[in-house]
Amino acid sequence: MKYIDPKNFRLKNHIDWKAQAENMKEIAGIVGDMVKETDWSGVAKAAHKDAKGIKKRLEHEVDLLKNMSPEEVKDLVLNGEKQLGKLYASGKMATVRREWRGVKDTGADFYEWARMWGMLLATFSKDLVPAMMGAVHYRWMVSYFCCHSFMDKNTLGLRGRALKMHHELIYAIFRYVAENLVLLMKSDEKVGNCTELSKKIVLFDEMTMSQIMAGFPDLIGIPYQLMPVFLLSEIDQLACMPYIDAVESYGLPSDTCPVPSSECGAAVIDALPHMGACFISSSMPCDGSVMASSYTNRRFKDLPTYHLAFPVRYEDESIMDAAVKDIKGCIKFIEDNTGAKWNWDAYFAAMKRFNIETKYELQKWEINQTPNPQLIGPCYELFRKWNYEMDGGLDPRIIKTFYNVDKIMKKAYEMKDEPWRGKMKYRAIVWSIPAHYYANFSNWMANCWGVDILVEMESLNFTKPLETENKDEAFKDLARLYERMVMRRHTNGGYDHVVTELWRQCEQWNVDFVLMYQHVSCKNMATVQGLFEDQARERGIKLLWVSHDLMDPRTVSRKDMRATVNEFMRTVMKAEPIDPSLEDFEDDTTW
Repeated sequence: MKYIDPKNFRLKNHIDWKAQAENMKEIAGIVGDMVKETDWSGVAKAAHKDAKGIKKRLEHEVDLLKNMSPEEVKDLVLNGEKQLGKLYASGKMATVRREWRGVKDTGADFYEWARMWGMLLATFSKDLVPAMMGAVHYRWMVSYFCCHSFMDKNTLGLRGRALKMHHELIYAIFRYVAENLVLLMKSDEKVGNCTELSKKIVLFDEMTMSQIMAGFPDLIGIPYQLMPVFLLSEIDQLACMPYIDAVESYGLPSDTCPVPSSECGAAVIDALPHMGACFISSSMPCDGSVMASSYTNRRFKDLPTYHLAFPVRYEDESIMDAAVKDIKGCIKFIEDNTGAKWNWDAYFAAMKRFNIETKYELQKWEINQTPNPQLIGPCYELFRKWNYEMDGGLDPRIIKTFYNVDKIMKKAYEMKDEPWRGKMKYRAIVWSIPAHYYANFSNWMANCWGVDILVEMESLNFTKPLETENKDEAFKDLARLYERMVMRRHTNGGYDHVVTELWRQCEQWNVDFVLMYQHVSCKNMATVQGLFEDQARERGIKLLWVSHDLMDPRTVSRKDMRATVNEFMRTVMKAEPIDPSLEDFEDDTTW
């Protein structure tokens, strides 16, 4: 059977066309008001300014070509441009054009660009009407039109095999996103209203693992806030601001973590689709998730909820019975609300795939720990978290992605390729929570300063092969996996899991420094900041502290984040930028 079962896309919709007409009438009124209130002379001036900017940029690029030697022109044609900062323009939502990577790599990049478009169009055409209507019901849907821009920024500067690997990874992610967007809009009461599909959907808190759904092959598990909030904030840095402002206007303190704040704000302004047979919430990775779940309960009172609450001290095996009881309770809850029955054969088959994927992952770590790391950068970082938490072996197609990437990676290692050719000078790992509104930060560090970000803290999770024969042990392994999900693995169970663990990883990855993200609203990590600094000083390990506010770029902008790195690299590492054009540029309004 194909994944996802094609029959799900062909189930009958029950669209309320009268309600759709009313919605379109309201939108037409809004558009009319915007047209009346727009300062068209200002628009004309802006267009004239843009035209002058384009002319100035073209003249600059022509001058650069004129001043190049024949060898430099040949290098540009074959290997691509080196001043990537000129792709950004102040006040623009996107880069001014796509990167020229050289003849061969630009061709490969364009092929992947077209392949992505083909996949997206084919996926949305499976049920196009609800998907199109969803774009006028939910403004966050519009941001997904920018997925190609997101892809370009995450692959900036890459060449050769590294470029191919990153495209393989991001393609798999957006295929998952496109399919789930269609399912969300098809089953949403306000849009497709497909009741038969809705009864098959089990919604999850976005921070909850998906592997439990492997035992229900006829159901569909969807991370509820992933598309409207979580992934959205990585694609569009401006998208979560209305959510945060909405919930803060109701009295929520402004120093609350933007993840639960955004989730609650999305519920407040009715930005979450309404569908599903039931909802699985969790306490992971912190108490903010509990708060967000309470908002969801209050908004969707007809949606039965099961709250997974695993023991905090997860290393203590004496509490395993309680964790297993929670897993079994969740399975029964799903059975009671959907009529489906747990299928051990389907679960074991999916976990065997997940175990194979884990082996492939460990091979990546092994190579990245050598002097010649290969698969690094934002596409890999995002893929690892998505595969571990949201795919989890359920999609059989992902094995092929792992195989293709592994084959390319081993060849690249054999040839001693550099992911960013001629740029790699420093080794670093990321610790703590990365900024969602700057998903391609490690890409910028590589292109500007030659820093290899070898691995993220959020990638270093549970790697024990899961039991696929003994049912009692399988329950225990599933509980262990859920206890060690993304973030919870380090923020629960004692400071040893986040502080002492860092020093072990520094030795294992042989780093020059640690990129320490300082999420200004995270109370968990703030409590151990002093321990990090004292113990790093004792061990002679350099810490680069970069502040951010996760999903709200108004607190700490992307430019401010870069300025912190620039100062550290010059004053502590005594380095000079590899690409000075990337040291200071404007991107406050870009996707």
